[in-house]
Amino acid sequence: MHLFIAEVVSTMATSARCSEALFHTVTVAREVDGALSITYEASRREHASVGRMTMRSPQTLSQADRRLVAAWAADCAERVLSLFEADAPQNDRPRALIARARAFARGERNTAEEIRRRFAGGISAGNVTGPAAAAAARAAAQAVAVCHMGAHALGAAAYAVKAAGLAAPDQPEAADEEIRWQLDHMSIAVRAALRTLPPVGENSSGPLGPGLLSSGQLGAIVRALQAGLTSTDSD
Repeated sequence: MHLFIAEVVSTMATSARCSEALFHTVTVAREVDGALSITYEASRREHASVGRMTMRSPQTLSQADRRLVAAWAADCAERVLSLFEADAPQNDRPRALIARARAFARGERNTAEEIRRRFAGGISAGNVTGPAAAAAARAAAQAVAVCHMGAHALGAAAYAVKAAGLAAPDQPEAADEEIRWQLDHMSIAVRAALRTLPPVGENSSGPLGPGLLSSGQLGAIVRALQAGLTSTDSD
C-alpha cells in the first residue's frame, strides 16, 4: 500500500458519505465559484442504476487560500523530512511531494493537474521501518494533497507533530513545541484561511471528518492547532 494513496482514497470515501448500498468513483473535479466541485458517479448495487451528485465541501477552501496554506503545510512537512531521509536515505519521494506542494503554492501548478497526479509519488510502507519516518512521509503526502482540499494542511501539520513526538519519546514537550512552531510560523492570511475550516470531526466532507485526523493523537493535535488559530494573530 502507498501512504499517499491511502490518505487520498480515505478522503474520497469519507467525502461521498455513501451508504453501504452504494459504491462510487470520482468522475469530474473542477473549480466552481472558487470552490472545488467534485462529481461522483454512484451505482446502487441492488438496482444497478446510476446517479450523479455534485459536492462542494467547506473543507476545500478557495484556490487562492489553498495556495497560501500549501506553502505553510510544506514548511511543516519539511521540518520533519530529515526523519524520513535518515530512515530511507535513497528515497527522495517525500521531498518531491513537498516540492510539488511548493510549486502549487507559487502558482506553477493548477488543481486539475495535481488531481490527475494524486497517486504519483506514493511512498510504500515497506520503504520505512520507523514510525517517526512513516509519520514524516504522511506529512509530505498531506501537504501535496492541499492542492485539491485545503483541510489537508492541518493533516500535514498534525503528522509533522506526530513525527516530532515519535522521534523524541523521552521529551514529552516535543509535540507541544512543534505545534507552537507551526502556529508561530503562519501568516495572518494563512491563519484566516485555516479558521474558516470546520472543527475537526464535525463535517464529513473531507479529511477533517470522522476518521484518522479526528481520532487519537492526530485528533488531539488538530484540535490543539484549531484552538491556537483563535489566539492573537501574528505574522
